[in-house]
Amino acid sequence: MFLLLKYTLLYTVVLMLVALGGMFSERSGIINIALEGIMVIGGLIGVIAIQMMPEGASALTIVAGSVTAAALAGMLYAALLAFASINLNADQTIGGTALNMLATALAMVIAKGFNGSASAKLDYSNRAFVYEFGPLTVNVFLFIGLVVLILSYIVLYKTRLGLRLRACGEHPQAADSVGINVYQMRYIGVLISGVLGGIGGMAYIIPSVSSWNFEVGVSGAGFLALAVMIFGQWKPFRIFFAAVFFALFKSLANIASSIPALASLGWTQNMYNMIPFIASMIILAFTSKKSRAPKAEGVPYDKGSR
Repeated sequence: MFLLLKYTLLYTVVLMLVALGGMFSERSGIINIALEGIMVIGGLIGVIAIQMMPEGASALTIVAGSVTAAALAGMLYAALLAFASINLNADQTIGGTALNMLATALAMVIAKGFNGSASAKLDYSNRAFVYEFGPLTVNVFLFIGLVVLILSYIVLYKTRLGLRLRACGEHPQAADSVGINVYQMRYIGVLISGVLGGIGGMAYIIPSVSSWNFEVGVSGAGFLALAVMIFGQWKPFRIFFAAVFFALFKSLANIASSIPALASLGWTQNMYNMIPFIASMIILAFTSKKSRAPKAEGVPYDKGSR
């Protein structure tokens, strides 16, 4: 039971953080398919930051420094999508897909260069991130995720910035007519998604293991977060509940061998890893007609076409 709770909390935070990032981008009008790649880059830089910490650094310094590094790396990588989509009017889906492909290749090159070997596997210590509360193990990203969830709701629905972001995703021409800088708002939305995606990538890699092979990227977690965002209807608290739902399926691969009923099925871990993606396809097939995406998402804004 505690093992199931441990992994469910871990995956919930990851999927929620990245899906909230995608929400901010799409609420501003930019489809962010590049969440997978942003997670890879954020996770990579976060791991490198941990390794570069001075010996004897406090847990707070390690956590704050590495999480900040991951957030900045994610933001800078997301800026590539923002520039291509906003300044160059490039196709957002193709741009995001290209960044996903580039991210894993780039991570492998950087990891191998950092190792000075042919291996893209990096070792690190995650002791500063993991805490024991009796039989339950939690990590620092759980607390970060709860803060981000509350702030996301406040920013999106209780601030002028959130109102402007939503306006740019629904009707950018109307927003521009009242003096809102649509290009600026869309940049802000994409950069926020980069920050949260970078932290989400680190949250996926760091707490559960003490080494990571960047040849596998983040194993499709970014695409699963997109499904969470759509199932959550681009709303913070709905995204949270959707993340919990998908995290339960994701956790099965980690706990199946310890549950007799599941172990007796004789399924491999790869089969359990497929379950959340199969569930996402089935759920989205039945709910996609009722989904209400921001009206202007994916549509390049041309100030002169009003």
